Amino acid sequence: MATLEGTIVFDSDRWGDWDIHVMEADGSNQTRLTSNVTSDWGPTISTDGTRIAFTSWRDENHEIFVMNADGSDQTRLTNNTADDFDPAWSPDGSKIVFTSWRDGNHEIYIMDADGSNQMRLTFNTAGDYYPAWSPDGSRIAFASFRDGNHEIYMMDADGSNQTRLTFDPGNDTDPAWSPDGSKVAFASFRDGNHEIYLMDADGTNQTRLTENATDDFDPAWSPTGAFIIFTSIRDGNPEIYVMRSDGSGQANLTNNEAADFRPAWLPSQP
Repeated sequence: MATLEGTIVFDSDRWGDWDIHVMEADGSNQTRLTSNVTSDWGPTISTDGTRIAFTSWRDENHEIFVMNADGSDQTRLTNNTADDFDPAWSPDGSKIVFTSWRDGNHEIYIMDADGSNQMRLTFNTAGDYYPAWSPDGSRIAFASFRDGNHEIYMMDADGSNQTRLTFDPGNDTDPAWSPDGSKVAFASFRDGNHEIYLMDADGTNQTRLTENATDDFDPAWSPTGAFIIFTSIRDGNPEIYVMRSDGSGQANLTNNEAADFRPAWLPSQP
């Protein structure tokens, strides 16, 4: 496999609760960024690589926080009695899209990067989850239960033109855009366990990338689009893996008795 460059952030409970960690893209130099007696999870990285948004339970329910890429200056952005989670940055770093339970079911919301101007984008009696912003900023992919199981949907960044992309009785979740915006990787249960799939951004050409007896999920792209990192339980507990974007060259990056989840790739900085 070609040399893996850059830095990866991920969740781990190796210290007894969920915290955000960082490592080199080859799995070396694993370092803890958050340290709380309650859980921090679901890191997502701004396009310029300077800030990490994440979900934290430190205030007795799930809220969105932001911090610098080195773990400093941790700041709370949402403040609700209901859960807020699944943050994702807009490409220009000015906004964050996220999932919230504040209206009695899971819906997609948007806010400015400082937590102001929070606004609801989806309105359904079923849950909407896992928002992911397109690289050009025009669209948001997400998973919805509105058709009786989880499917991948697409909408404009203002919440309009919501369109279904996957049609399968198995759950489809975890959409992740390729850096050029042409493809979306996602996790699907259509083969009896979670595997990583790839499709064109219009939902066509759906192709399976992983094939294991246990679950593979949480796909995320490298900055160049050459690789996809993901979570796999193939070794008996959740670990971070990497593969080429065609599914070849699958390799383990973490190896702990504890669980490692939700990887995201931090672009190399000049």
